[in-house]
Amino acid sequence: MTLLSAVSPCIIRIAAALLIGPDGRTLLVRKRGTQAFMQPGGKIEACEQPVDALARELEEELGLIIDTTQASYLGTFSAPAANEPGFVVEAEIFQLDIQQHATPAAEIEELLWVDPHNVTDVMLAPLTRDLILPFYLASLKPPGLTIQ
Repeated sequence: MTLLSAVSPCIIRIAAALLIGPDGRTLLVRKRGTQAFMQPGGKIEACEQPVDALARELEEELGLIIDTTQASYLGTFSAPAANEPGFVVEAEIFQLDIQQHATPAAEIEELLWVDPHNVTDVMLAPLTRDLILPFYLASLKPPGLTIQ
């Protein structure tokens, strides 16, 4: 083990989506053999642009064909990986409104549409629970509104 690996966590670079349905709910996925629900998406391959990785992963995992020009880039979010202890997920997050029906495929075992205002009794990945859902909720508040 090198000194560098002792002080910096192992990074998993992914592209992921905040997929919003017509009713404002967001789509979460659970991979086979895991418990935590998370944003759909996956690892970015070498020489691949994040939005292209996202389009590839959404098609492979959910059967969704997206127009990458409609994907709004939200930024880079980092959190402990849900399924790889000692790793950190560094996610390029894109928001997409979808009308299509998603079907679990590849390693996805279960889909769940959640109301961001009321997510209970569901185990969420740290990235989803601590960053993405709060980000989405904050975007839904009218400007100037303070919630106490």
